[in-house]
Amino acid sequence: MTTNDYDTLIRIAEDSPITVAEVPVAKNDKPTIASMQYDMVANNPYKFTSDDITFGIYAERNHVEPNQAEREKYFSKGQPCFRSSPLGKRYGWGVHSDSEGKIAIYPADSSEYERLANDPTVKQLKAMRSKRA
Repeated sequence: MTTNDYDTLIRIAEDSPITVAEVPVAKNDKPTIASMQYDMVANNPYKFTSDDITFGIYAERNHVEPNQAEREKYFSKGQPCFRSSPLGKRYGWGVHSDSEGKIAIYPADSSEYERLANDPTVKQLKAMRSKRA
C-alpha cells in the first residue's frame, strides 16, 4: 500500500478556516504532526514522497527504528494520505506531487498554487473536510 500521488495537487479543504497559509507551530514545546510535516516538506521541496514523510513522522513519534522492515510493517495496513493532512485541512497549504511522487507545499494564496490549480496536466484533489457536510 502507498500514500503517494503523482502529478497531483491536493488543494486546501473546502471548509478550511483560512485562505492565507499559516505555518503550524509546536504546542507546549512538542512538535505536532502538522509542524513536523511542514518542517520536512518546506525545508526539502521535492525530496520526499508522501510515504517517506508519513513513515518518517510515525517512526520518530513512536520511537521506531526507520528501517525497511518497520516501513513494510507500517504500510501493511492502510495509512492516511496527505488529503487528511492538517496542512491542507487547517493551515492553507496545497500539496503538489511531481511525476516521481515527491512533494512540495505552496501557500493557497500564492501564484504557484494558482498556476498548479489551473494546470490541466495536474490532477486536482481536495484536502478532506474537517466536518461532515
